[in-house]
This record gives sequence, C-alpha cells and structure tokens, in this order.
Amino acid sequence: MAAGARACPPRVLVCLGVLLARWVAAGFEALVIGEVHENITLRCGNVSGPRGPVTWYRNDSEPVFLLSSNSSIPPAEPRFSLANASSLHIKVLRPQDEGNYTCREVLNETRWFRVWLQMARGPYEVEVNISSTGALPNGTLYAAKGSQVDFSCNSSSRPPPMVEWQFQAPDSSTETFGNNLTASCFSLLLMSQNLQGNYTCLATNMRSRRQRKVTTELLVYFPPPSAPQCWAEMSQGSLMLQLTCRWDGGYPDPDFLWTEEPGGVVVGMSKLGVKMLNQSQLSDGKKFKCVGSHIVGPELGASCVVQIRSPSLLSEPMKTCFVGGNVTLTCQVSGAYPLAKILWLRNLTQPEVVIRPNGHYLITQDGQSSTLTIRNCSQVVDEGYYVCRAENPVGVREVDIWLSVKEPLNIGGIVGTIVSLLLLGLAIISGLLLYYSPVFCWKVGNTFRGQDMGDVMVLVDSEEEEEVEEENAAEEEEEEEEEANEGEESPEEIPKHGHIHRVTALVNGNVDWMANGLQALQDNSSEEQSDIIQEEDRPV
Repeated sequence: MAAGARACPPRVLVCLGVLLARWVAAGFEALVIGEVHENITLRCGNVSGPRGPVTWYRNDSEPVFLLSSNSSIPPAEPRFSLANASSLHIKVLRPQDEGNYTCREVLNETRWFRVWLQMARGPYEVEVNISSTGALPNGTLYAAKGSQVDFSCNSSSRPPPMVEWQFQAPDSSTETFGNNLTASCFSLLLMSQNLQGNYTCLATNMRSRRQRKVTTELLVYFPPPSAPQCWAEMSQGSLMLQLTCRWDGGYPDPDFLWTEEPGGVVVGMSKLGVKMLNQSQLSDGKKFKCVGSHIVGPELGASCVVQIRSPSLLSEPMKTCFVGGNVTLTCQVSGAYPLAKILWLRNLTQPEVVIRPNGHYLITQDGQSSTLTIRNCSQVVDEGYYVCRAENPVGVREVDIWLSVKEPLNIGGIVGTIVSLLLLGLAIISGLLLYYSPVFCWKVGNTFRGQDMGDVMVLVDSEEEEEVEEENAAEEEEEEEEEANEGEESPEEIPKHGHIHRVTALVNGNVDWMANGLQALQDNSSEEQSDIIQEEDRPV
C-alpha cells in the first residue's frame, strides 16, 4: 500500500489531564460530562443512608441559588428539579450550563459536596471527501488502477474530535490507517486491485466518547490489457449469424457496439458482446466491426473486424465403382466464414433426401473436408448423381458428382490369353529357325552335347586365304570365257573346289572328347569331298 499523509488545519484541543489536575487542586469531588440538549443528574455526594435538607448552588464569581429541598422555595429555573431527595436534575442542557456546582446538606452537621459539569457536543456530522475518478449512478465511487486518490474527513464537535481512518477489503478484517488529532486526511499514490473495499472515517469525541462514522465503498477499475477478439458463427438449429465479441481481463466488463463497415451503421449494442443477424442482413464479403468501451478508457475504445464469406466447393465430377466394391467421394469447402455445414444428397431431380450414415454409407468430416464412402456398390441402387452441399448464413453452394458402377474385369482370362500368344510366337520362331538353318541347329546341338565333360573352345582359321581368293577369281574368269565362247554348246562340268581349313582345339577336360571332335571334323571333310566328286560326275 502506498499512502502519503497531508497536514490538516490545526485544531484547538482540550487536554483532559491538565483539567483533572486543576480539578483535584480545587478540591472537586466529582466530574460529570453532559451532552448539549440532553438531560443530566448531579448527585450530592456519594453518601448512603438518610439525607437531610439540601440546597444547590452554582459557583461563578459568587454562589447562585438553584434549588432547595424546601418546597416553599421555587427553583431558579423550571429546568431544575430534585431527584432522589438530594440530586440535581437538569433538563435540556445548554453550553452555558458548564461550570462548578455545590451541594450543601444539613443533617447533624453541614456538609459540602462539589461537582464539575463539563459540556460536550457532537460529533454531529462527518464529511468525507475522496478524490476518485468518478461515481456510478448509485453513488459508488471508483478509481482507475494506478491513479492517486486523496482522502479527507471533517467533523464538528466540542471539543474537536479525533479522526481515524479504517479500511476493510472484501472477505478480510479491518485495517487501521492510524489516528491522531491533527491528521484527518491522507493520499494513496498508486491504486491497485487490493485497495478496493470500504473506507470508514470514524470521529470520536474524547470527552463524551460519542462516535460517529461514515463508510464509503471505493472500487478500483482497470481496462483489459489486450485487444478485443471477435468472430462469427452459425447459431445452432438455424441459419442465423451469431456475432461474438470478447474483451477479457478488465474490471468491470466492457460494453460492446456492433456496426456495419464501411458506413458505421449501428447493428446493435450488447453487454455480452453477442448479436444475432438474420440472412436478410447478410451478403458475401460484408464486414462487421465490434467496438469495446470501458469505463476507465481508452477514450476511443478498442475494436476488431469480422468479414463473412459464402462457401466455395471443390470435388471430382466423376467417380467409378465396380460392382461389390467400395468407392469414396470427396468434397472440399474453402473460403467459408463462418464455417459451412456440409451435407450429402441424392439426385437433384427428385425430392432432396439427406444421406445419413449407416451400414451402406459412411460419412466422415475433417475440418471443412467431407468424404462419403459407399460400400458394396450396386449398379441399380448406387449409380447416379450425388450432391455435396455446403451452407452457412451467407450462402449455399452445391456440386454434382456422377458415380458410374461397372462389372469387374476378368484379369485371369486376359493374362492367360497373353501367355498363350507369347508361347505361340515362340513356337513359330523356333520352327522357322529349324526349317531354314538345319546345319546351324545340328552344330548347336553338338556344341552343347556333353558339356558335363568339360569346357571346349574351338578356334578355326582358314588356311592360305590368299590362295583361295586367287582360285576363286580364276574360276570366275574361266566361267566368263566359257560362256562367251561356247554359248550354244552344252554346258560343261563346273569344277568345284573345296576349302581346306586348319582346326585348332583348346580343350579343358577329357582328352577323348577332343579326339571325338577332331574325328567329327574329318568326317565332315570326307563328306564334302565326296559331294564334290559326285557333282563333278553329274552332267551340267
């Protein structure tokens, strides 16, 4: 708590200790305090038992008769009367009644009893001044958090009162700020939330012990520390738009004003920040502004803006499903604010029926993306148009999706046909090779025959290649000459020369296999030579 004390105007004080000392020195036996406008009784000594005739006097510069027990002697004023045969009763005390009073009693002897009457007055009124930020309509004061607040208290009494300030926070005990006769004001330099509560000024008359107090409630207000937040949403059960504005963290709660932008047309005011709008007040792209105002500022308040949008849809126009299979239709919503409600329907040409999830249809939604899964597709039941609808208070959008249901393909038959064609092609190629090149096949067979006996590589080099080439050229010249000279004669035998080859074999494995290979080559040469001889014997 930060508080500063301010000096108050000095007051005239009565020191009771000094007065008591004077009373004792003067031989007074009793001190009585009386309240102005009240009644009081002054006793004639503290004596019990039978009493004698008494007479009351007031001692000023000289004694003044007031009252006697002798009824034939009237009292000095009607206000004076005798009580209990010896006491002086004074009605409606006046300030001038203050002074010394003496009672004289005559019984066996004369006795004197002295009484000092002091007058007290008030405190009647207590004035409290608090320099707060403002006041509510019901009179409650409030101050802004962090501000300085000055407190002062004044009261009229005789003698001047002692002023005491007390503070009581909610749900806590009373705290005293201090008391004295010269300081009836103080200041709190930095108001905080824990200084909110009841402030009491207590004025006490130290002579009569009479008290009077005034209690004032002081609230400490502060605006929210952050900016307001606002949003739009679709009200439950209808297509009305609900605008909501929140500006939390302050005390007390702020007030909210909704307007259309641009233009500033007032839509409504709300203490809760909620405003409902029907579809006639809405259009795509319209903006609404929420302005929050707080009792302690800022002066212009704080604001936020909401812009509403109608939904847009994205989906595949066609989907295919095989009979007995499953298919999933997807619908994506974008740009909708507030968020759109997504529904799946069948056939726009018929009365619109919303598809509900069951064993045949499965609907899932993740944010603004919805999927419809159709299980065990049937061409009769499921083929056709499906409608994805997105709607919010701003607008409604729909997209059509055509689902085609087909019979599944015979994959096994297709694969079998392809394999059969491949085998047929391989057989044709093999047949052609065997028909046009039997020697090649025979050699290939001999080459791979008996490979378990080792690896054989045969290298064949032509012998005397140049001589062979010359012999071929000579044969061609002879043939040309014979054709030119003996065109009409019967053709002669055409000699046919064989080629002599040198064979070198490198064998890894069985030597007998190498011998068999050489023998096979010799047999081939013998056959070729026999063929040549037969051709020479055959007429041309």
